[in-house]
Order: sequence, then C-alpha cells, then structure tokens
Amino acid sequence: MAKDVSLSVQGDSGETLRIRAWRFDGDGSGPNVHLQAGVHADEIAGMLVLHLLLPRLQACQDRGLLKGSVTVVPQANPFGIGQFRQGRILGRIHEATGQNFNRLFDQSLALTRPATNLGHWQKSLAQLAADADLMLDLHTDDEALPYLYIHRSFWPQGRELAAALKVDVAILWDEGGDGSFEETIISPWLREAEIGKRLAATIELRGQGDVNDLLAEQDAAGLYAWLCACGVIDEQVLLAQWQGEAVDIGCMESIFAPQPGVLIFERTLGDYLEEGERFARILGRPGDPASEVVLHAAQSGRMVTRYRDRLVPQGAVVAKFTGSRQSQHWAGGLLDP
Repeated sequence: MAKDVSLSVQGDSGETLRIRAWRFDGDGSGPNVHLQAGVHADEIAGMLVLHLLLPRLQACQDRGLLKGSVTVVPQANPFGIGQFRQGRILGRIHEATGQNFNRLFDQSLALTRPATNLGHWQKSLAQLAADADLMLDLHTDDEALPYLYIHRSFWPQGRELAAALKVDVAILWDEGGDGSFEETIISPWLREAEIGKRLAATIELRGQGDVNDLLAEQDAAGLYAWLCACGVIDEQVLLAQWQGEAVDIGCMESIFAPQPGVLIFERTLGDYLEEGERFARILGRPGDPASEVVLHAAQSGRMVTRYRDRLVPQGAVVAKFTGSRQSQHWAGGLLDP
C-alpha cells in the first residue's frame, strides 16, 4: 500500500493545515519521482489528473510493476486553496504577504527555521521532493495550449515527456533567479553538474477552465506512459514521435494591453499568425469607435496563451506567441510574473 507522507503546516490564523501526499515504493531499481499540482491553488486541472493517476499507481504496486518510488501531492497549497473572496479563489498570490506562491522557494529552503508560515510550507514541500530524480510541477495558464517549461539541460530528453503529454510547445529556459519550485529542485543538480537521467519540468495543462474528465484521463494516461518510458513502471509503452515546437524562452512574444477595456479576440489558440497580423482589439469606451485599439502579432508565430477575462486592465498580458527571434521585451528570468 502507498505510504502516507502528508505534511502539516501552520496557517495564517494559527490553524493546522494538512497537505495530503502519498508515496508508492517499488523494488528500488528505478528512479524516484515527485509529482505535484496546485502550487498556484487556482490552477485546478493537475489536481484532477493526479487524483486519477493515484489508483493506477496503486495497481502497479499491487502487481509488482513498480521499479522506482513515486510521491504524489495532488493539492500542494493549503494557503491558497482557502483564499476565496467574493465567490472566486485567489490562489496565485499569498494574501498575507503579497508573495507569488511559486517564488522564493530557494530562500526558504536555505533557512534553518523559516521566519513565516509560508516559508515553512515552502521548505517542507521542497524537502519532500529533495530526493527525486524526476519532478513534475503541474500548473495551468489563463487560456492556453498545453505546453511545458523545461531547462535546456533536460532537452532533448524531455521530448519523451512532451510526446507523452501531447503538449504543443516546449519552452526552453536557461536562467531563472526567482526561486520557483522547479528552479529550486534542479539548482543542486546544475551546480554539481550531475544531471544524468534526472529531469524536471513545469507543465501547463492548458487553461484554468479546462477541468474535465476527458482531458484529465488523457493527461493521467500520458503521465503513466511517461513513467513507463522512464523505467519507473515495468511496462512497455510506445510513444509517438513528438510533433510540437521547442522555443527559446527569449523568443516568446508577450503582447501587453496598451489600455483597459473590452477585449475581443479575432484569432484563437493554436492559430499561426504572420508578423503584423491583427489578432485582437480592445474597446476602451463602448459607444466610442475612436477608443478601439487593434493588437498585432510582433513576429510570426503561434498563439499559445490568451487572457482569460474579457475586460482587460492596462499592462496585462493579452496573449503569448512563439517566435523565431529574440523578443524586444525579453529581459531575462521567467516568462510570467
């Protein structure tokens, strides 16, 4: 049976918060795996995917097919999952501190005794994954194609993961600096130049509204197939050749809203646009045609993400596109704030 490796941390009001986690141990001949979802607590799709994967892993353990160990944390953030305000969950930012939940993990891990409850949660979660050889952090974007972030050190071996999950785009990065969970886990691997067969990635499972059984079953099956391909599960799988696009993070184009207003998309996710082609417009003052601003593609590429709401504030990222040259907006770091 799976071991209960759940964590307990103290909440903002002094209450005890529990993070449910399970570990399935194999015969020790395969790699250790850490799978988690919901670090940004309003990104729900991965929670359902891991929920559906759990019984598959239990069946593998019961049948003696498990070679490595797999730790599964379906809902990793007990702080954010409780931040309901006016009927909507605000799960990206910690209300008490204003900190993005997926930043500064490295600072918390470095402290013997983190100064805040949030820091204690971050350290506990990172320690749970510290012995992993393979780590996947499941997220979602606003509206998006399925895509993944992966450090260049894990490419092209990450093509198996991309194929298994049928992602459309792999975004390759070199430097972070913001202490995301993924970056914190792989930092010692990179520092010691001990990559070997290790791999870590952040997977964006489409958009925040893409939570249903059909997609979750597909993604759970993809994770299972990838675990087989990595030698975690002793079962033969045949992965199709990946047909997606690998893009340097600096070549991704983020188009920002030049004004607030009603957002009208004229193109949809996955569409390929030529440089200068219009894809959306923002109506600043309904009733005033002169207040309408048209948005154009900065360079040729595919639309990967779109802003979820249809009333957009000035400065928000309206859409992200793939590109073939470095974006003029690129300043290093991660793609999102």
